Amino acid sequence: MTADADTATTDATTVTAPASTTPAAASPAARIRPKTGRDDKIMAAFIAVIGLYLIVSLALPLYAVLSKSVSAFYFDLGNFEFQVDRGAGWSAPVTARQLNDELRALSPEELRTSGDGRLAVTVFFPDFNFRAPTRYRIRQVQPEAAFLAGTRRVADTDWHTFDSNQFRRVVLRASKSTGLDNYRAYFSTPALFRSLKNSLTIAVISTVLTVALAFGFAYALTRSAMRFKGLFRIIAMAPILVPSLLPGIALVYLFGNQGMLKSFLLGESIYGPIGIVIGSVFFTFPHAMIIITTALSLSDARLYEAAVSLRASRWKTFWTVTIPGARYGLVSAAFVVFNLVITDFGLPKVIGGQYNMLAVDIYKQVIGQQNFEMGAVVSVVLLIPALLAFTIDRVVQKKQVAQLSSRSVPYAPQPHRRFDALCLLYCVLVTVFIAGLIGVCQYAALIKFWPYDLSLSFNNYNFDVMDGGGWDSWKNSIRLALYTAAAGTAVIFCGAYMVEKTQRFVATRAAFQFLAMLPMAIPGMVLGLAYIFFFNNPANPLHGLYGSMAILVICTVTHFYTVSHLTAVTALKQMDREFESVAASLKQPFHKVFSRVTVPVCLPSVLDISIYLFVNAMTTVSGVIFLYSPDTALASIAVLNMDDAGDIAPAAAMGMMIFYSNIGARLIHLLLTRKVMRNTQAWRTRRGEAVR
Repeated sequence: MTADADTATTDATTVTAPASTTPAAASPAARIRPKTGRDDKIMAAFIAVIGLYLIVSLALPLYAVLSKSVSAFYFDLGNFEFQVDRGAGWSAPVTARQLNDELRALSPEELRTSGDGRLAVTVFFPDFNFRAPTRYRIRQVQPEAAFLAGTRRVADTDWHTFDSNQFRRVVLRASKSTGLDNYRAYFSTPALFRSLKNSLTIAVISTVLTVALAFGFAYALTRSAMRFKGLFRIIAMAPILVPSLLPGIALVYLFGNQGMLKSFLLGESIYGPIGIVIGSVFFTFPHAMIIITTALSLSDARLYEAAVSLRASRWKTFWTVTIPGARYGLVSAAFVVFNLVITDFGLPKVIGGQYNMLAVDIYKQVIGQQNFEMGAVVSVVLLIPALLAFTIDRVVQKKQVAQLSSRSVPYAPQPHRRFDALCLLYCVLVTVFIAGLIGVCQYAALIKFWPYDLSLSFNNYNFDVMDGGGWDSWKNSIRLALYTAAAGTAVIFCGAYMVEKTQRFVATRAAFQFLAMLPMAIPGMVLGLAYIFFFNNPANPLHGLYGSMAILVICTVTHFYTVSHLTAVTALKQMDREFESVAASLKQPFHKVFSRVTVPVCLPSVLDISIYLFVNAMTTVSGVIFLYSPDTALASIAVLNMDDAGDIAPAAAMGMMIFYSNIGARLIHLLLTRKVMRNTQAWRTRRGEAVR
């Protein structure tokens, strides 16, 4: 065997075996694994730390929700015995069940609880008086549950004696079981189960309408030569800058019981499915429009030229070229809208009336009835369609193929007077709808007392004399948005960099990617309720975060993690991996490449992530509705609380303050982006000129 036959090649060197190599040694050389360097270990540690953050802020709280949903509490009244001494000696022992059967004090439904699992014992003694000299004894037959004597938990089987004043503070503790009893109760309760049907119905109708309207708008922007495209884009994006409660308030002023256009509904009520659908179309429209516009912008002009050469009609070209090319965008837009509608809380809370939906049911169960277990059940039920829609969207996107190749020709619409006029008219109608709802809110915020005193005033902006937290709530929202933008951008971009640029630890990176994609499928109401169960547990070392601004920041960053992560990954994929290879060959640590090359090149995307987090932190309602405290009340929550209190005009005023704050942030973002592009991205312009 020659030496040439036994040559093993590695990335850096070529090793030649001796000519006297034995046949046993002539077998193929084992694959040489590259040595894990110091930078790889540091980057893996970063991935582990950020992954741990996602586990603590997402995975563990979700597990707490699932655990709570299968936890049922019930009172075994046969396990508790009582004796009474009214001055003639102790009576014969009698169980709580026997007392209840005799007095009918509690119904079978009242005996089962999913609240805090406590039942006052005085309910079984109608003649109870805490000033009476009567004495009481209580014991458990079996130590299955417990009872509370004041703050002391008693779990033995001994008799315990109390005077009347002490006895009134004794409560029974329920026994806990694990199973599907809560789910059986949910699906056997018509009112609760009807909410699932209502949510699916509203989500499907809103999705069809929104995608159809957004497609028409995007088609007009990309396929016509009409004027004012930039203006139309700006107005179409406005709903992103307001909380979802605001269109509900506008619809109340337009079509409510004293609305300006009430007669247009022909006797129908805006409080219910009609109002929810109209409001849902409003706040989901920009999300669908962005996705569909991107899909239509990737068209190859050669396909349209071929259609013209084959004398295909415009209608046939539309169905054979345009729709197939945009089908993945349409599917993604549909699932995004579906998820947004079915998980939204603010809009159905404001204008839903008696038309219950899942997100509102969670709020009612937790806040209204303190029924946390049933709230967890509704959360899991809400989680199922959201996860299903997200999964289908991911599967569809994986099947997407590139619409543009190196030979593609960008589509440039040609002027067509009639078609352009129709597109202009359509866009005007859509933008009037969007601007009109926002304008109505601003008008309502300036009216003294609708509909009796229509004079204009700034009285509605005097938030300090109204429910909702006053001007401090607006300041808290600004703080939350700034903290979320700063901390969230740093964590998300660093996590995306470590995952994208690390070549080793495939399993760890895959697990991290899964955790990073999961928040998109988790409704805000579910995440907020999960934080109650997880962080409000005194046994949790992180219990101190509950009720603070920190937990609001953590929840908001986690809730909007996925889109920001995808934005960062997309920007990082545009950078050649040779940067890291060259740095490694020069023995430069990765953090120098990160700070001196990666961050400056990706700075526009970093700014995009920060403004995305800022705007969503200002407008979010569902994710923080369970987590704020009197000291951390937020502007979006203030809108909800003022609307509940009947202060609709001040609620509109606070909503407009959120809108103007987001506009200001957008303008600052625009100025910073232009400055960054001019000072650090000049290479892009030179590169474009060189290509031309």
